[in-house]
Amino acid sequence: MKKTSFRPSFLQALYFVTFLFLFGLIVFTPKLITGSLRISERLIIEEETIQGILLGVLFIVSILILNLYKLEVFRHKEQIKKINTDKQKVEERLHISDQYIGMINVQIQEIKSIFYSIDSYPQTKTDLKRTFGFFGEKILGIVNSNWALIRIINSATQRTISEHFELRENCAGKYPHVSNKMIIEHQPIAYHTSIISSPKNLNILVFCIMPVEKISHDEHVFIQAIIDEITKLFIIINSSFFKNDPKDFIEDKSKIIAHALGI
Repeated sequence: MKKTSFRPSFLQALYFVTFLFLFGLIVFTPKLITGSLRISERLIIEEETIQGILLGVLFIVSILILNLYKLEVFRHKEQIKKINTDKQKVEERLHISDQYIGMINVQIQEIKSIFYSIDSYPQTKTDLKRTFGFFGEKILGIVNSNWALIRIINSATQRTISEHFELRENCAGKYPHVSNKMIIEHQPIAYHTSIISSPKNLNILVFCIMPVEKISHDEHVFIQAIIDEITKLFIIINSSFFKNDPKDFIEDKSKIIAHALGI
């Protein structure tokens, strides 16, 4: 067992020395005062009276010094308590900072897994469905939702071009019947959160809807980026600059290009 050495503080040492000095005066007072004190011919203070007065004064002084010592000890304890409180606050802030840094690192990894996992653009309807599934899993990984519906709408006709319903594993959920008109007109859907693609100069609209009432700002930013990425991929797959003609994706390619680019 490790022994701890006691090191008295300056205040304790000063009080101890003062106490010894006063104690010595009290003990040796009878020897220091050996006679009566003659103030005048009629006023004579006896030796015992002088000793009693001096002992009383020394006793009062010792009590005052003790109270001063207690006051200083209390003040030092309050300072130590304040230091410990400030230390605890700093440690809590450091812990929060570590958690925030960890959350940022997780978000960075999530961003990399979302936007750097696709090494080739979808060329067919099957590829696009597979991409939908990939992004649907990422959305459910970001938001605590039982399901997510991703849909691409023709803004002019309000018809559904393509959609994907992603259901979390081991969760029960029915396919939601969501009106395209409500989405295009930005009407709120009770007990649901919907996020719509950002580009406004297209004749297509991509949106995602989930059965949650509220999501955080960071979650909204991530899902917004995913929806915009899906929009970009859909434009690319129907672009005339794409090297392969995705005949199995759509029969009349020129119509989708016109709808998407507003021609």
